[in-house]
Amino acid sequence: MVSYKELGLVNTRDLFAKAIKGGYAIPAYNFNNMEQMQAIIQAAVETKSPVILQVSKGARAYANGAILRNMARGAVEYAHELGCDIPIVLHLDHGPNFEVAKDCIDNGFSSVMIDGSSLPYDENVALTKKVVDYAHQFDVTVEAELGVLGGVEDEVSAEESKYTKPEEVVDFTSKTGCDSLAISIGTSHGRCKFTPQQCTRTADGVLIPPPLAFNVLEAIEKELPGFPIVLHGSSSVPVEYVRIIEQYGGKIPDSVGIPEEQLRKAAKSAVCKINIDSDGRLAMTAAIRRHLAEHPGDFDPRQYLSPARDELKKMYMHKNIEVLGSAGHALD
Repeated sequence: MVSYKELGLVNTRDLFAKAIKGGYAIPAYNFNNMEQMQAIIQAAVETKSPVILQVSKGARAYANGAILRNMARGAVEYAHELGCDIPIVLHLDHGPNFEVAKDCIDNGFSSVMIDGSSLPYDENVALTKKVVDYAHQFDVTVEAELGVLGGVEDEVSAEESKYTKPEEVVDFTSKTGCDSLAISIGTSHGRCKFTPQQCTRTADGVLIPPPLAFNVLEAIEKELPGFPIVLHGSSSVPVEYVRIIEQYGGKIPDSVGIPEEQLRKAAKSAVCKINIDSDGRLAMTAAIRRHLAEHPGDFDPRQYLSPARDELKKMYMHKNIEVLGSAGHALD
């Protein structure tokens, strides 16, 4: 058993309480490798933002759980070396079952998500409560999900979204004891969050998505005043990254994300954690494609991963300052 406290990590409980009170959201960035971790920590330190390092089931399979755990330990030490001991959470994203959640709890994760949203309601309650009962023995916080997000990302997929039902949230959180609740109000996984038919198209071909269902969010807030709410699938899919990728040979048609102004509005509510993964993938891919096209003789991975890391850091800093509002809150 490895406690997250030995690694210098924190859970989400105090961070979420402060975020709700302060009208901002904690950034939750997925990572799979060293360059992503470095960019996340550099951006968080320079903007003085708390941060959640998210690890999916697919990331654990790709990078190995022990390596990721020790990268999180290294992230804490790296932040200290950079001059600011920001709060850092190591979080399991979309835990598929009790066994995976337990393994993460036993191996240094300070927060886990158990995703039973595709199950019948009673089974989701039972699975979530089982994880909560185990996690709380070790002061690990638990995120649950009610409602279904559409789209595809890593090993998580659903053909269509199903909004969270506000009339179910009190019963669900009371029965499970979860610490935060991921809801569905129109966000979606992946780089194609909406079909072209669901969007309007500008004269220059940019897809404009439908607005988030803030009425559902407001109804949930009334049912659960002050309870931490989470938004998954909240990448904005910046047009500039899509264009760079396609300029240098990529093919990612019909890419569309969540407008940043809508995420900023959500972050001022009870939404205190916003997940961003696809934007990091796009920023990294755009920078690598451009570098290799402009420097065809480069073959040292450091030559093209360095600009990718720089672009990631730039993007994460923008999110912390302009979108989530978390900048300056690391030492609250």
